[in-house]
Amino acid sequence: MARRFSSVIAIALMMLACAVWAAHGQSNEPGGGSSPSLGVFPPWSGGHNNDAVQRGLEFTIPQVDNLADFHGNPGQARLVLYVAGNYYFAMAPLVHAFESRHPHYKGRVYWETIPPGLLQRQMHAGGTITVGNMTWTVPPDVYMAGLARVRAMVKGGDLAAPVVPFVTNNLTIMVARGNPAHIRGLADLAHPDVKLAMPNPAFEGIAKRIEKALLKAGGQKLLTAVYTTKVKQGSTILTHIHHRQTPLWIMQGKVQGGVTWQSEARFQEMVGHPIGNVDIPDAHNVTAIYAAALVAKPVHPAAARLWLDFIHSSQAIGILGRYGMKPYAGKPH
Repeated sequence: MARRFSSVIAIALMMLACAVWAAHGQSNEPGGGSSPSLGVFPPWSGGHNNDAVQRGLEFTIPQVDNLADFHGNPGQARLVLYVAGNYYFAMAPLVHAFESRHPHYKGRVYWETIPPGLLQRQMHAGGTITVGNMTWTVPPDVYMAGLARVRAMVKGGDLAAPVVPFVTNNLTIMVARGNPAHIRGLADLAHPDVKLAMPNPAFEGIAKRIEKALLKAGGQKLLTAVYTTKVKQGSTILTHIHHRQTPLWIMQGKVQGGVTWQSEARFQEMVGHPIGNVDIPDAHNVTAIYAAALVAKPVHPAAARLWLDFIHSSQAIGILGRYGMKPYAGKPH
């Protein structure tokens, strides 16, 4: 009797699993409705950000086996890009435009879009990284992050001059469409009833800019409330794989808002997700400058130089401009 009961339970659990998969595993094409299926992770990728031409067995299980920040085939790459994830959404069109200029690199570009501090750690590990049960090694040719970090890495010997700044970006407060939490500005983020997703200062460069913005808007009291008091209380959740988790958690109802780059909020709105944003006034905002440089000893130096020439071209700037980023107008470095 016990064995028969166990069999019934097993069958019931299997049926439940199938029902959950059917409810949450549906595809989600950009612009396909105001309530995207969150069974596809991330819900804005749609499987279109892989540069590899021959993909072999397709085996991606949402929320279980997923490598959303790793693009292409590292074993066949002729150009490897380590890219701070601030503009992960723009990388596929940028790579496609680069390949249209240089067709012999078609399907041979590999790029990663994890936080810049983690990319630097991967560099120091010889380009080796482990995700789940998979470990692979792919040293970079080009590193792309904030200007200050890139300069420091040139000075430290990880990267080689010249540094190539190419666009600027500003902060915004990402919220659910319609702003149901009624967030009006940075000061409202201190309210204990407002649940936030905030970038982790330990390895996300944006966090330093957010800290400066909070100090401008409300001094040390506001900064402490958002990044210390509310973290301890559990009403501020620190992101783990870059601030792209913010729109996911907003759509899942886990949080009500969080500070991101304005380009990220614009992208989410462009693809039809139920995301909005609250502008931060210039007096409280912080501008970031994005830059790129070759690593000290690139495996593919010729391709790396072609990418540096491309990334500040009018074509590349035009692609980034779709998301509100502006051309860098300062002096060359």
